[in-house]
Amino acid sequence: MTGDDPETAIRRDRFSGGPARGFLSSLAADAAIFEADLAVDRAHVVMLAEQGIIEEDVAGEILAALADVEAAGHDALPDGEDVHEAIETAVIERVGPDGGRMHTARSRNDEVAACIRYRLREDVLAAIEATIALRESLSAVAAEHVETLMPGYTHLQPAQPTTVGHYLASYEGAIARDTGRLFDAYDRINRSPLGAAAFAGTPFEIDRDRTAELLGFDGTVRNSMDASSARDFLAETANAFATLATTLSGLAEDLILFANKGYLDLSDDYASTSSIMPQKKNPDTLELTRGVAGDAIGEATGTLSLLKGLPRAYNRDLQRAHAGVFEIADDVTEATGIAAGALATATWNVEALATAAGEGFSTATGVADLLAMAGLPFRTAHEIVAAAAPTIEDGMEPAAAAAIIDEAAREVLDEPLASYVDPADVEAALDPAASVAERDSAGGPAPVAVEAALSDATETRMADAEALTNRREALASAGKLRESAVADRV
Repeated sequence: MTGDDPETAIRRDRFSGGPARGFLSSLAADAAIFEADLAVDRAHVVMLAEQGIIEEDVAGEILAALADVEAAGHDALPDGEDVHEAIETAVIERVGPDGGRMHTARSRNDEVAACIRYRLREDVLAAIEATIALRESLSAVAAEHVETLMPGYTHLQPAQPTTVGHYLASYEGAIARDTGRLFDAYDRINRSPLGAAAFAGTPFEIDRDRTAELLGFDGTVRNSMDASSARDFLAETANAFATLATTLSGLAEDLILFANKGYLDLSDDYASTSSIMPQKKNPDTLELTRGVAGDAIGEATGTLSLLKGLPRAYNRDLQRAHAGVFEIADDVTEATGIAAGALATATWNVEALATAAGEGFSTATGVADLLAMAGLPFRTAHEIVAAAAPTIEDGMEPAAAAAIIDEAAREVLDEPLASYVDPADVEAALDPAASVAERDSAGGPAPVAVEAALSDATETRMADAEALTNRREALASAGKLRESAVADRV
């Protein structure tokens, strides 16, 4: 039952596929769930033996055959529609007809659903680890630059001065939410569908909770129809990866622009030169990080599109639902690591940033706030500063700028600014550093506020790291439990 022979453990010579055989097969793509399938097979066989559904000696032969299959690897599997059929065929080749008893009380429908969940949860944990590392890089660099002035933008126009620390802390918060979405997805992935069979359960006295325990699942998807057919966890995970990739894309875009303006110098390890222009230093890694978002968004959309028209319960369309999610999981996780490395090794041009922080009369809002705090309605203060803005030039001395604002106030109020505020305070408000220091509200750019935010971020990150460790330890514990149950029978 190898090579071009259409006879397999499941189909025999009936419905062998004919000219559509290759189109039907997912065996090559199923390399991603080869290890998962072996784990699922072992847990199921152990449960069947414990429940007395198959004899202990038969279970031992099947488990020994599965060890041989694992040692030989995916590439040595016989032909088949998928990895599940190919492994079962390989076991029967080694054990004889009793090898087919491994499939008692099971369908490929619940089997593949369990394999996908088993593999996907590892991908999600790897991504969570990468986001935690990126958050650590963001916080570390932010802590070094809580007082480093930089321009803040809206609509890509100079808006208000801020700091590098405040800017990077903004991305730490966004990536923290991405971490949370991945944890949420993990907790819904980590439920066992095994035992649902095709969709209508089984008359055998199986123990679904036992297989869930042996595989490290937190419980079961109880309804058998839901268990076999559900792929909403794939859609949720794809969207979590797409959202993370979109966050990374924004960070990459900013750093690319900052490098273009001379605010930032990327390490040579995260840049490349042109094939023809030797003077060039290109932010290629960040451009690829930005590009990954398109793939991730496409996969999230494609997954939802595939699922939207499917009736209950199982349909062969689902064969195409998971491979792309595994692929973007790898790509987005790698991009997360690249972003962390590029950020940690970059050099910020403090002088250029400080100069740019005051460009475009970026302290205008600070002056308006000062007037409003002195008792003027904010809209009146806004009118005064707006009237002065066209005449105030970059690099202008604070006293000269304050005089222009005073002139505008006289036109709007028919009285000088000194009637409301000390002219020295207006000059101080025109200084980007002073403007930033004044903005000490929770989450603001003032150094004291950024330091407090980074302290909170550290606590949250440490809690997430502990949660990640706990989940990995639970999976490792289940693996040891499964290995022990297998060892008792082989």
